[in-house]
Amino acid sequence: MNNFIFQNATKVYFGKGCVKEYLSCLTRKADTVMLAYGGGSIKRNGVYDEVTGILHAAGKTVVEFSGIMANPTYAKVQQGAQLARENNVDMILAVGGGSVMDCCKAVALAARYEDDIWEDFWARPGVMEVEPLPLGVIVTVAGTGSECNGGAVITNQDKKIKTGRDYPKLNPQFALMDPTYTYSVPVKQMVSGGFDILSHIMETYLSEPNEDNVSDSIMEALMKSVIRNLRAAIQNPQDYTARSNLMWDSTMAENRVIKMGKKCDFECHNMEHQLGAYTDCNHGCGLAVLHPVYYRHIYQEGLPKFVRFARDVWGVDPNGKTQQELALAGIDALASFIQEIGLPTTLKELGVTDKEQLKEIADSCGISAGSYKKMTHEEILAIFQECYE
Repeated sequence: MNNFIFQNATKVYFGKGCVKEYLSCLTRKADTVMLAYGGGSIKRNGVYDEVTGILHAAGKTVVEFSGIMANPTYAKVQQGAQLARENNVDMILAVGGGSVMDCCKAVALAARYEDDIWEDFWARPGVMEVEPLPLGVIVTVAGTGSECNGGAVITNQDKKIKTGRDYPKLNPQFALMDPTYTYSVPVKQMVSGGFDILSHIMETYLSEPNEDNVSDSIMEALMKSVIRNLRAAIQNPQDYTARSNLMWDSTMAENRVIKMGKKCDFECHNMEHQLGAYTDCNHGCGLAVLHPVYYRHIYQEGLPKFVRFARDVWGVDPNGKTQQELALAGIDALASFIQEIGLPTTLKELGVTDKEQLKEIADSCGISAGSYKKMTHEEILAIFQECYE
């Protein structure tokens, strides 16, 4: 395995009833808590009433920061930071999925930092000397795994750039994860989040080194778990076993454990982020459109791993197949799974209507150093065009 340093500071409380059991004691040092959430679904499903009831019973002053969008913007981050400063907030409590958690990580930093956090920490990697506001999270959607890392993906609308950075200081102090909180998530959103989990694992697995390593073995088990449990959750959205497994799959995909010793790719994420910056498309759906086409462009450069992916993840029978045929059969199995779970397979289905804009989007994409194949903006454009219809 390659050399690595591992760190994760987030303490996880997992299981049915964990919010009611632990939230009060986890916020005991905070007098004023900023409760952050998205479009209001937590008010419809009862989570809001449970969380605010616990906070008020503990004597907390609650400041609400709502309306966090699916692709959180830098303007929204600045709004949250101003609200936190004006109300002398002691702790941020993010209740939601990845977008809410990502936004709140950036707010936690911006509330304590006097200069421009975009220029100093997102436009380029920075050195974080300031201590962000304490942050806790209550997870209501399985997908990004943002609960156990310092990563935050933010969209700068003025610059048309969507990018993420991972700073250990932005790790939440705690994550409360009750799988029953995910029951009310619409099936399409659950499936999109589930594919995002699978994408995170594939982006790490399908990269060097190809030699036997612990991370790859863990990832094969995780990918099979996501595939199996996503199918089960589609059949029964209140299947506790499936929903709890997906929730922990999501965390394991992005708590840094499986990335140890791996080069990591994430070119598909680079491409989807810029699609999102220009079109505000759904993240998991965008990844579903891109992955099979991207993999057909790079599989020959990573042939041994794509063969293993086909055989050990998708169960493709290698008998009578060349290495190339086996690798392509694995990619076809992935594409078939995407269709099976009802995700889009073209950019048109995704709502992208301006084909002429694809060149500008392609030219804005970052180039991953971890891809099996050195990508160019010309090849990224070719991938976008192949994905169009």
